Amino acid sequence: MEKKFNGLKLNGFLILFVVFAMISLSIYLFFQGSTTTVYSGIVILILALIISIGFTMIDPNDMRVMVFFGKYEGTLSQNGFYWVNPFTRKIKLTYRARNLDISPIKVNDKGGNPIMIGFVLVWRVKDSFKAIFDIDSSDSEALNGTVKPNIMLLLQKFVAIQSDSALRNIASKYSYDCDDSKEEVTLRSGSNVIVERLEEELNSRLAIAGIEVLEARISHLAYAPEIAAIMLRRQQATAIISAREKIVNGAVSMVKMALTQLSDDNIVELNEDKKAVLVSNLLVVLCSDSQTQPVVNAGMSQQ
Repeated sequence: MEKKFNGLKLNGFLILFVVFAMISLSIYLFFQGSTTTVYSGIVILILALIISIGFTMIDPNDMRVMVFFGKYEGTLSQNGFYWVNPFTRKIKLTYRARNLDISPIKVNDKGGNPIMIGFVLVWRVKDSFKAIFDIDSSDSEALNGTVKPNIMLLLQKFVAIQSDSALRNIASKYSYDCDDSKEEVTLRSGSNVIVERLEEELNSRLAIAGIEVLEARISHLAYAPEIAAIMLRRQQATAIISAREKIVNGAVSMVKMALTQLSDDNIVELNEDKKAVLVSNLLVVLCSDSQTQPVVNAGMSQQ
């Protein structure tokens, strides 16, 4: 686990003054002319150069992982200018939050429908020991010497791969939208639940690397292009059926109310045939898509 660095740590400005003094002394000895003083100046200059390797400057929310000949000595996270053992390897990391935009990927949902889904992730390093020593963050180009290795970029590559896997796993467990089974949680309607499950999945996968997920939000969700048109017609049909159902329910209740009021107020007495005609006319008026045109019965002409 990560631990605080308790090794030799001195004020960097004090050691910097000592290094300048040693360089000045070596220059003075060079000009003395004797062989002994020249050799002494060379030795002092070499020591000054070795000592200068131990300088390190730490910005706020940055850290240095200290490794002394293969042994983990601790993590130095206190910001400032310091001098440590020059033979200690100082690996730079940061506690700062980073964004990762996962481009939309094609996944099959619970019903087997291909969908496009993407999300935005905010993460940071929580445990520097795990981030450096528990995963292999090497890169072939960096090992070949063509590119200077950047630990944070290599960690981001690890996060991207694990995030892609976690997103596929979560998306395959839920349907895109409500189907005939009336599933309560879907990718489209249950955004908060899906995000919570996604964050749990990511934290479980990234814990091995000492990485903490601060926030995850779905940024893109749609059907795949090959079925988007078909699913759009399906959604339109579902919406039309739902609207028709509400219209019919409202029309039936209004017809029932009209018949009840006509009967209670003794406005007109209707037999079953006339009631059927009245109900039919009212349902046509209330359920019609277009405006109905009334037909006035002026009576039958005498033959």
